[in-house]
Amino acid sequence: MTTPLWVLLGFAGWTLVTLSLSVGVYRWSLILTGRVPIQAFRADAVEGADFYKRAMRAHANCVENLPVYGAIALAARAASLDDPTLDALACTLMAARVLHTVVHVAFVQTNAVASVRFSLFFVQILCMAWMGLHVARAAL
Repeated sequence: MTTPLWVLLGFAGWTLVTLSLSVGVYRWSLILTGRVPIQAFRADAVEGADFYKRAMRAHANCVENLPVYGAIALAARAASLDDPTLDALACTLMAARVLHTVVHVAFVQTNAVASVRFSLFFVQILCMAWMGLHVARAAL
């Protein structure tokens, strides 16, 4: 299996970890301690502590970007590409994804923190764009 495909698997795993350890722990701790009923978490409105709102947004961001990266990784595989450029970009993207999530969830969003978070997100966008162009160029 190629590095971009391993990173795809890692990205999917990280999305599940983000859901479980942030959103899941928050919700279930409130439910199991009897502080809120299970139906209190509405799908159409995010209510709760600031941490919970950030966790929901961080998870949604993983879900939004996973299919984009997945399409690029699968296209690279379909084109039989397995090269150091894709490997480096995939690993950089994964590191930036993990750090982005941690910064999003763990810190109150000041201007400085939001700037770091955006920078990490921008690194991911650049990696995906570069990978997509690399795959397209090699497939021609």
